[in-house]
Amino acid sequence: MALNTWWMVLIGVAVILVAVGIGILLGLRSTARRAADPAALVSRAERLRTLPAFRQSVSRRMTLLSGILVLGSIAVLLGGVVAARPMAAKTVQPVNTSRDIMLCLDVSGSMSEVDVEVLSVFEQLLDGFEGERIGLTIFNSSPVQVFPLTDDYPFVREQLKKIRSSFDYTEQTPEHWVGTLNGPGASLIGDGLAACTMRFDHVDDERSRSVILATDNELAGASILTIDEAAQYAKSKQVRVFALNPVQGKDAEVSAQLSDAAALTGGQSYALRDTTTVADIITEIQKQEARALKGQAQVIWVDSPNLWIALMLVAILGFVVLLWRVKL
Repeated sequence: MALNTWWMVLIGVAVILVAVGIGILLGLRSTARRAADPAALVSRAERLRTLPAFRQSVSRRMTLLSGILVLGSIAVLLGGVVAARPMAAKTVQPVNTSRDIMLCLDVSGSMSEVDVEVLSVFEQLLDGFEGERIGLTIFNSSPVQVFPLTDDYPFVREQLKKIRSSFDYTEQTPEHWVGTLNGPGASLIGDGLAACTMRFDHVDDERSRSVILATDNELAGASILTIDEAAQYAKSKQVRVFALNPVQGKDAEVSAQLSDAAALTGGQSYALRDTTTVADIITEIQKQEARALKGQAQVIWVDSPNLWIALMLVAILGFVVLLWRVKL
């Protein structure tokens, strides 16, 4: 047990000491007053005090008075404990019912003119979600996780804004390039999609998992996985892919390849600038059943005054009964 405001017990002890001190002073004054006043003359009073019945009566009264003092002190102390808010440790495991969404952004040179638009779409998507866990991974010749899955939406907005501002190229090495050029080639879409698929946690739990992939599908170099192979991998992990295509309608072959990859996973491809893109993606993701996710067990302190309140009430009840019995 722990006390939230332990000093309340000290106040209880102080109240008891003050009450005892006042009682002693009143007793001394009463004794002095009786000594000053002429005593009433009672014949053979000393014989009365020797009677067993008288002694038993005096002993019983002293015992009751002592009981009143003890129970009163205990009641005050218990009142101090209750006022100090006794607390007990409790282990809880929070449960979050949600879906997992990984934002997957191609930051290659061919996407530089539209990435700011994509990030704006990501922010619009964020407005349509509530409680979903969202992460962001960017890629070019190599992938980089910007932030893992989280339901801290203010943090997500801050990171999206930070990444978007880095496209102003005010630094020699823009932030969105750091770590994305660690391999040969560029815009390795298959490797990027596979890396985004691997960013999901709690792999043993059945969850609703989606990747929102923003790319123009313009491969430049030899990737480890093709986009079709990456889509097959996502499907095996029960991850649906929703593609944002900035060149939808311009390059039929590239667009068809991206659309087929998304469809293979149960997802769909959308034109970046289509007016219904954001609403359609939100609707499709929310069709999937949200699943409960157990968080890490935590120890919290909760108020636990019930036992102390019960003991205090028992002490008060005994105190009142003894007062009635002694007729003070």
